Amino acid sequence: MAGGLIALLDDIAAIAKLAAASVDDVGVAAARAGTKAAGVVIDDAAVTPGYVVGLAPERELPIIAKIGVGSLRNKLLILLPAALILSALLPWAITPILMLGGAFLSYEGVEKLLHKFTGDAHADDAAAITDPAELEARQVSGAIRTDLILSAEIMAIALAELPQQSLWMQAVVLAVVGVGITIAVYGAVAIIVKMDDIGLALVKSGRAVGLGRGLLKAMPVLLKVLAWVGTAAMLWVGGGIIVHGLAGFGIAGPEHVIHGAAVAVGGEGGFVSWLVTALGSGVVGIAVGLVVVGLLKLVPRKGH
Repeated sequence: MAGGLIALLDDIAAIAKLAAASVDDVGVAAARAGTKAAGVVIDDAAVTPGYVVGLAPERELPIIAKIGVGSLRNKLLILLPAALILSALLPWAITPILMLGGAFLSYEGVEKLLHKFTGDAHADDAAAITDPAELEARQVSGAIRTDLILSAEIMAIALAELPQQSLWMQAVVLAVVGVGITIAVYGAVAIIVKMDDIGLALVKSGRAVGLGRGLLKAMPVLLKVLAWVGTAAMLWVGGGIIVHGLAGFGIAGPEHVIHGAAVAVGGEGGFVSWLVTALGSGVVGIAVGLVVVGLLKLVPRKGH
């Protein structure tokens, strides 16, 4: 009886060790995959604050929470199973689907640029909405739609780091990456959009008044910078997806030109090299976005 109990305890210990090793493997794989997706994560954090600008301050955090929940739904309920199914059954379909998403991001970025430079009312229909609830619903919907594309890129990058892993390991790692990145992104966004309230609270409390005033002065500038960075992010991420997709289909010219320029100016790696790559991808994003905008202009709209 004692021998049987000892054998059982040995089996339990062995299973525990195996489980611990699996957890370690998941952690390592998730960290590696999350690091690879860091660029898109930064873009996501830059894009999102623009969706709460102009809305009531007391609704900022609830709106960010709604977008965060929508982002989790995108990653865990839509993208994770879709990525696993496509990876197992139709791996060739992942690239063209991502390219369509890249074209959509490019279109969104160009629309925002057109509005910034021309004031085109059609580019910002939200300005015509007077009902706060309707405006909030529109902003949340737009943010979640954009997040779907950025999240798809994040999940695709993470999946590409797991080619030799089993299906269950891929699923667990993608879930860990998705949840971790969502918490990090929308936690940072929540802090950004409430910086002015934090500054005001510091001033009123009499503690760190200089810091509080600095935050109050910096907030409008930061939001304007993030608005431009968010628009640029849509263009360089969208353009980058398309460039990489074209290379995957044997049309490697654009990727070679951008990479060659990046190496010539900034060498291999480093900020300058990344900046040149982002600019090159952004040019492609603008070109694709203009084409999409032009094509949509040809589509008759209701009432016309």
